[in-house]
Amino acid sequence: MHVVSLGFRTDLMLRRLAGAVITEQPSYLAVRTPANPGFWWGNFVLVDRPFGPGDADRWADVFAREIPGATHLTLGVDGTEGDAGDAAELARLGVTVEVDTVLTATRLTPPARPPAGATIRPLAGDDDWGAAFELRLAAHGEQDAPADQRQYVRRKLAEERALCDAGHGVWFGVFVDGRLGASAGLFADADGLGRFQSVETHPEHRRRGLASALVHRLGGWGRTELGARTLVIVADPEYHALRLYRALGFTDTEKQVQLYREPPPAEA
Repeated sequence: MHVVSLGFRTDLMLRRLAGAVITEQPSYLAVRTPANPGFWWGNFVLVDRPFGPGDADRWADVFAREIPGATHLTLGVDGTEGDAGDAAELARLGVTVEVDTVLTATRLTPPARPPAGATIRPLAGDDDWGAAFELRLAAHGEQDAPADQRQYVRRKLAEERALCDAGHGVWFGVFVDGRLGASAGLFADADGLGRFQSVETHPEHRRRGLASALVHRLGGWGRTELGARTLVIVADPEYHALRLYRALGFTDTEKQVQLYREPPPAEA
């Protein structure tokens, strides 16, 4: 299967770098991350075109066969225009449809308001990565998350740290008074594509320019150290971060379609 979506091409790049198992068929790709089965978008099926008649049953069966034991359902739809396909088929499948904006840049514009008194540097050592774990929970309002969610976050961060240690990218933090206020990663491969990951700011440090300075610094590092000629970032079109990225010089390039159905609630 030839993937046209830049969003999914860079998603697959990350999965390959992380050692995921990717099965390719003429009309779909199946991606499995055995080390983190709770990672929905590390365990998904990418289909080659928008849904048509009969595809609800077809792709549900493929997912069950390719991702055995999963209680969630995650399907990507290849393409660039944001078309998920037949609404009736999607309704039968019971999925939520997300259409994100994929933005690209070749170089970034410095932020108009760099944060004063902040230090931007790569994460180094257990203390920094432990702080990144707490930051991620805080950024998503999950400080009191249940054990399985906390385990998922730990496994995801362990994967990201391993990618950095292997030289595939870097994870930068913005430190304010010695505390981690924001963090993000950037990874690239030999094709010259650099993909940003998880731009997160602690709620106590938002609207201070930390994220803009972080993304700008990461972009420069990626161009000089990773040889990334095209920088790629994906954003929710309804989220304020989209304006931040455009202000840094990113331009809208395509739409990425993701379909998901959450696991059924656990019985009491």
